[in-house]
Amino acid sequence: MAGMLVATIAFSQQKFLFDASKAETAGNADWIIDADKWNLDYSPNAHTGGYEANAQQIPTPSQNNISSNTGEYYWQGALSAWGIELVKKGYYVETLPYNGDITYLDQGNPQDLSNYDVFVVCEPNIKFTSSEKTAIIQFVKNGGGLFMISDHNNSDRNGDGYDSPAIWNDLINNNAVASNPFGIKFDYEFFNEQTNNIPNTTNDPLINGSYGKVTRVEFYGGTSMTLYPNQNSSVKGVVYEEGSSTSGTKNVMCAYATYGTGKVVALGDSSPADDGSGDNGDNLYDGWLEDANGNHRKLIMNGSVWLATPTSAIYNPETTSVKISATGENNAILFFVNDTKPSTNYLISVFDLTGRLVNTANTTTSNNRLKVSVPMDGLYIYSLSTPEKTLFTGKVMVH
Repeated sequence: MAGMLVATIAFSQQKFLFDASKAETAGNADWIIDADKWNLDYSPNAHTGGYEANAQQIPTPSQNNISSNTGEYYWQGALSAWGIELVKKGYYVETLPYNGDITYLDQGNPQDLSNYDVFVVCEPNIKFTSSEKTAIIQFVKNGGGLFMISDHNNSDRNGDGYDSPAIWNDLINNNAVASNPFGIKFDYEFFNEQTNNIPNTTNDPLINGSYGKVTRVEFYGGTSMTLYPNQNSSVKGVVYEEGSSTSGTKNVMCAYATYGTGKVVALGDSSPADDGSGDNGDNLYDGWLEDANGNHRKLIMNGSVWLATPTSAIYNPETTSVKISATGENNAILFFVNDTKPSTNYLISVFDLTGRLVNTANTTTSNNRLKVSVPMDGLYIYSLSTPEKTLFTGKVMVH
């Protein structure tokens, strides 16, 4: 097609960061990929001196030795099967420990979210701070993936007065970036559900992804979600309670959306991710393979692959009002954005060839000439996006 440019960003090995800083091992929970120590206590925040799992940054033994035959007991955590499956797929995994910091674009933090492609938070039990909420949402907006897993209402495991549905809703609705940017709200429900009420969508990345077709999901003490397409038009439900409309916005058990150049997947129960192994002091159950005949593995891994897949963008100057050009000069990129809609706000994101975000800038027609600093000469990838979608990606050499 004349005048059409298709640009695909090809990055190096994608990295997943599993959070353990929000009491994910408090009480009868062990939502981590691996722990070598069991010495945490929650009252309500984590400190040493107890018997709960204390996940370290790098799982052991080394993920470099994982092969297609490696089983979940290679690591010790209720999410170990998930982590090992990711490594088998070619991804790299780490944990943010109980005393780690959730930041974005903080060069002083070696586990800053900008160093990862996907952030997994399974049933948080401590509220995110204001700065953490901003970091997470900006991470997604600028191209990151977020896997949000909740649990049922009144599932406060560390006794601080907040459970995971309330914590996720606080992040979504009370942040300094945007109100309900993902178009998802967790309901305050507590139910068990075995459902085959799944849209038969051939090309859906979660239901018909590379790990197979998802035909059944089982919740054992979970909650539902309500979708708000008026706040994010991309939001889509893919698993529903029995008897609900598979094109509706209520009684949703799993959903996903894009935001800026990033993506989110939301699941209403931690049981499907539980592999039944981990802390010997907890009652864990195999939801990964035994429940739903292995469909939970398919759903979660399809979602993981979708989150980790970099965005491809198509720009057609014949149908798009905005045009962008870029020139590299003296450790900076000079952007010129030409737009016929002066009220539109755009985000320019600059990545190095490893996929790490280097810098960002916002533009309208009032500041359409922007100089964005980069750390050194070389080849960079940039994207131009709105909060709803990516419009254009390209490459520029700085010399």
